[in-house]
Order: sequence, then C-alpha cells, then structure tokens
Amino acid sequence: MERRSILKGGAAAAFGALAITAVADGSTMAEAATRHPGLYPDPATTPVPNPPFPRDLTREERRHLETFDALDFEVFSHADWSRLGESHAQNVRVHWPDGHYTDGIDQHIADLAALFVWAPDTRIHSHPLRVAKGELTAVTGVMQGTFTHPMPDGKGGLIQPTGKKYAINMATVGLWNRRGTMDEEFLFWDNQTFYQQIGLA
Repeated sequence: MERRSILKGGAAAAFGALAITAVADGSTMAEAATRHPGLYPDPATTPVPNPPFPRDLTREERRHLETFDALDFEVFSHADWSRLGESHAQNVRVHWPDGHYTDGIDQHIADLAALFVWAPDTRIHSHPLRVAKGELTAVTGVMQGTFTHPMPDGKGGLIQPTGKKYAINMATVGLWNRRGTMDEEFLFWDNQTFYQQIGLA
C-alpha cells in the first residue's frame, strides 16, 4: 500500500475514529474494525505502513518524532539499553498502563528488560500514528512478541511459557525537555487483551 495514498485517504482521522468507536462500543479495535469495515484496520492484526511525518513540523517537533522512532525501532526492539538516554532523561518519570509510575532511567531500563526475559523477541516496528506539538508527542505503536520463556510472577515463582504470540496496540505520550529527551512518559495499552493473548487471562 502506498503511504501517500493512505494519508490522502484520511488515515489519521480514520484511525482516531476507529479508536473512539472501540471505546464507545466497549470493544477492542479489532472488533470495531470488523463492525465498521470502512474505518482504518486494526494495526495489531493488519500490517500498517509507517506514514511520513506530519507536515509543518518545527525542527524540534520532527527531531522528537525521529528520536521516538529510533527508541522503538532500534533501542527497544534490540534491547540496546545503553542508548535509552538518547530519548529519556536521567530522572524520567514513566506512567504505566496499570496506574503505577516509576522514577529514573535505571528503573525504566530494568522494567523494559523484564519484558525480554519471557518474550525475547519483543519488538515494535510500527508507528501508525505520530503527532507532535511543541514539547508534546503522541505516538501509537504495535508491540509484538512470543511468550517462550518462564515469566517471573513477582512472588519468587515462575509462570511457565504458553508459546502464544501477542500483538497489542499501544500509545505513548511524551513530554520533552530542551535537551531533546523525555522528562515524563505515559504508556497506554489494554492489559486484559495483553494477558488474554499470552494465555494468562
């Protein structure tokens, strides 16, 4: 599919409409896409090409989005934690989907690395929607992996792998500083869908 034609077809608006429809219906994006086939497909189940950056970005806004692409496609997907400081401030505060937050880049590295213990192929190769305004970015992505190794249960035990794959839609909102790194990051995805896909719900 040609990227330019996607934008001309109003993909960003359609993606937003699909997300709103899913929330309003109380359904997943995949279910919403099935009920409303004219809307943008669910990126987690239908590969969606990464669109070009939005037009009329300032140099700073474009740099933030470029840094975020590198964060997910290179740093995160290859577990290259030595480079996380390119996108995250040392004292970054990260808000997780379950409502808790952590402070500091070292804790964030530990939390991210924990995903790779039980799913070493964890990756993000798609950013279907990227928005930047001033010091704020909002980016959607598709996080994928396979539950192939024992998962620590947080109580000293291990959950045996199910061998199941997961592909979940996620969104990240970042607040950037003048040094070009995020002071605060908000992560969003549906934990229920996530646990269902890996066979734990």
